[in-house]
Amino acid sequence: MKRQIIKIDENLCNGCGQCVTGCHEGALQIVDGKARLVSELYCDGLGACIGDCPEGAITIEEREAEPYDEVLVMDRMIDKGETTIKAHLKHLNDHNEQEYLRLGIARLKEKGVEIDLGFLKPDAEPEIKIVYQGVSCAGSLPRELKLDPLKSVNEPEVPSQMRQWPVQLHLINPDAKMFEGKDLLFAGDCVAFAMSNFHSRLLSGKMLAVACPKLDSGKDIYIEKLKSLIDDRKINTITVAMMQVPCCGGLLNLVQMALAEASRKVPVKKVVVSMEGEILSEDWI
Repeated sequence: MKRQIIKIDENLCNGCGQCVTGCHEGALQIVDGKARLVSELYCDGLGACIGDCPEGAITIEEREAEPYDEVLVMDRMIDKGETTIKAHLKHLNDHNEQEYLRLGIARLKEKGVEIDLGFLKPDAEPEIKIVYQGVSCAGSLPRELKLDPLKSVNEPEVPSQMRQWPVQLHLINPDAKMFEGKDLLFAGDCVAFAMSNFHSRLLSGKMLAVACPKLDSGKDIYIEKLKSLIDDRKINTITVAMMQVPCCGGLLNLVQMALAEASRKVPVKKVVVSMEGEILSEDWI
């Protein structure tokens, strides 16, 4: 997935190690006299280490990287003691990373670690109510969504805009002529359930393929099928509709890898949908 993560300029780094002590998550080590990012899983991309570097060797960049894993970070951090844990949680809180904050505190409760959370923002800790065994990413944290009472559920029904079957990408035949020259909507499995107007807002006029980048296997097959749709069926555009959770960014990654292997280039639109079903962003990339 593409996300923000630190970048170290080795020409500027003098190997002093101040960034290593400043990285509570344990993502940095000094190797061969230079600071190195030793695990993408532990780097939250928030840049706590930047202020500790006297040489200005650390910056933030956006690139393909493994998703940050708060549960793994917290499991490593527990042995470092309360001061380190509090510094980490405060860092998340100061950057308004509420999903990671909830997940980290849930993990502490799950492990039976008692921490005074009085240093958090006044409205932060009361929202942290759930301890969920086995959650390993912020997007999997259970939550209850609040419906808008001002929105009527008795709106006129919109006819289905489905233009083909099947729609799951593993089952789609990329040689099918019905895809020829069409616009493709490549959507996460959850998008249609979140959006009450999915058919009218996103699907109308497009062919459909759905997938889950977190749970589905055989992603190499997905890349081959997308490449075939691009090169052989000459699809016109691809709209990638994903939920706001980090793991869903893998959909765009699959499209980008297919485009890198394809001989044709097609315009790609990225649409991000909130858990409440609202479109948060919609951009051609």
